[in-house]
Amino acid sequence: MQKILLTACVALALLGCGRSTNSDERAEHYDTRGIVRGFSPDRGTIEIQHENIPGYMPSMTMPFVARNPKQIADLKVGDAIWFQMAVTQKDFWIENVKKIRREDVNVAESKRTPPVSEERDARLKEGDEMPRLSLTNQNGERISLDTFRGQRFVLTFVFTRCPVPNFCPRMSNNFEELQTAIKAGSGALATTRLLSVTLDPDYDTPKVLSDYAGFHHADPKIWIFATGDEKEIDSLTRAFSVYRQTEGGTISHGLATALVNPNGIIEKIWRGNAWAPAEVAEAIQTGSK
Repeated sequence: MQKILLTACVALALLGCGRSTNSDERAEHYDTRGIVRGFSPDRGTIEIQHENIPGYMPSMTMPFVARNPKQIADLKVGDAIWFQMAVTQKDFWIENVKKIRREDVNVAESKRTPPVSEERDARLKEGDEMPRLSLTNQNGERISLDTFRGQRFVLTFVFTRCPVPNFCPRMSNNFEELQTAIKAGSGALATTRLLSVTLDPDYDTPKVLSDYAGFHHADPKIWIFATGDEKEIDSLTRAFSVYRQTEGGTISHGLATALVNPNGIIEKIWRGNAWAPAEVAEAIQTGSK
């Protein structure tokens, strides 16, 4: 638990150095340069290998969301760019993106293999059957689709060390809000369950997930955190077309959240991080009619 909290605290503490503040957004802005290394399948997320950012983070490749999607619409893998990184306690994005010369960017050429889970071929869509599950929950117990049979459940992907405010932390905070709505709700909403699957099975053991669950006040009768072996996690992320790549001490990844009905059919998929708990709660109630 201390390690989890330390990661979050360090990320926030570093915001105090080498920054400029925009009072309108209440965001810290960091000018930096980097090389485009990839895009999520829906191009909602751009993966950038950025230079060292003094006072904030070392050089690494990681996912970003552009505040103005038009600024990245014409970019391609390998482009050199200058941009501003904006960070608040709850959000994280890039803006003012401009192409520059490759020789002006001080990063080594990437030798990474393509990220797993970027294939489109078997991408799940609404109306498809949920693929099999063989995972381990935060209590060390095996879980499968049968664990949720006869109940609606909402699935998302996170990892406990994720430092980007509008990625995993937002997903977990949204699920915490959903849990509150479930406890106060009636009908289909009251019987819905939540499942957070880690993208970092090497680190996120059941004990780590249990501590993380406690931090988010997860009720194990409602909200399950799960891990599995690499093959199982890869299979599930590929099915949902959620890319993930371990590099530089963190994980570059996409996001997907799905509502699965009591018969194991996917009713709704939200890609990215823009969904709100109220939107999911409404979909649960609507789908039950």
